[in-house]
Amino acid sequence: MKLAKGSTPWISVPIFLTAALAAVGNWQISALALAGSIFMIFFHRDPDRFPQGDGMLSPADGKVIEASADRVTVFMSPSNVHVNRAPLDGFVRNIEYRKGTHMPAFLNRARENQQNRMHLVTDDGEMELRQITGTLVRKIVCYVRPGDQVSRGERIGMIRFGSRVEVSIPSGYNLRVYEGDRVRAGETVIAARNS
Repeated sequence: MKLAKGSTPWISVPIFLTAALAAVGNWQISALALAGSIFMIFFHRDPDRFPQGDGMLSPADGKVIEASADRVTVFMSPSNVHVNRAPLDGFVRNIEYRKGTHMPAFLNRARENQQNRMHLVTDDGEMELRQITGTLVRKIVCYVRPGDQVSRGERIGMIRFGSRVEVSIPSGYNLRVYEGDRVRAGETVIAARNS
């Protein structure tokens, strides 16, 4: 199983703790540490994805909690893959980090949480992708930098534990998802060009 970039410390600590506790015969706490290790491996999984069809791809796995003509918001629960992907081919113009609140990511007020705002210049215009943290851990990892070229479906970062990703829809695109839909980063088409 492929693991997300930079996940080794998050996985190795509970594995080391499991082994240390088992070595001293503390089996009950060792079992809890083992469960934590399994969760960390599961959480940091990073499966290969293959873009489907033409159009703008979902930047995140999870449930669509907002879908409008100009924006789609995806909520990622702890069971979702948390690696984020580029919706379209483009150029990273800038990335802006903003401090903020720490509301649960599924609430509308979470729009003011700590976040990275990534501005992408695409053939269809500029778009903004926001990686927004939730209540726990609140760690955003960005794999790209200003000046980088990204390809549709390419890994661009991850957010640890409950979180959400918002992405603007360029003009000339029609929405293909609705609130409540389940989407997969780098595979599900969330908007397509007008024909």
